[in-house]
Amino acid sequence: MVYKLHVHIVLVPKYRREVMTQRVTACLRDAFSDVCGRYGATLDAFESDGDHAHLLVSYPPKVALSKLVMSLKTISSMKVRAENWPEVTRALWGKHFWSPSYCVVSAGGAPLEVIKTYIENQQSPNRPGRPRKGKQP
Repeated sequence: MVYKLHVHIVLVPKYRREVMTQRVTACLRDAFSDVCGRYGATLDAFESDGDHAHLLVSYPPKVALSKLVMSLKTISSMKVRAENWPEVTRALWGKHFWSPSYCVVSAGGAPLEVIKTYIENQQSPNRPGRPRKGKQP
C-alpha cells in the first residue's frame, strides 16, 4: 500500500493560558511521539508558543484522524498533569489541559518543508504574523 497523508494539527490549552514552558513542551513532545508510534504515525514536527501547539503528523489511512487527535490530547494531558508543575496547576484547574476544540488542516496544498519550517519557528519572536504582546491591532 502506498500513501502520503500529512496533517497540521493545532491544539490550545484550556482558556488559552500560557502554560507551555520548556519542560511542558518537552513532556508534550515525548507524549506526542509515543502516541504517534502507537498509531503507526510519525511526528514530523512539533513546537509550542506559550499558549498553543503545532504538530505536523504523517499517518496511515487506516487511522481515524479524530481518534488520533483525541489520543494525542488525552495522553499528553495525563502526562503533563501527572508532573504537577506549578505553571500548569496555577493556570489550569480541574483535570483537563486542552481546550475541547482543535484545528486540523490537510497538508496537501503546501510543500511539507514550508509547513515544517512554520511549525519549527513558533518560538521565533520575529516570525511574520506573530501578534505583538500588549499592542492591539
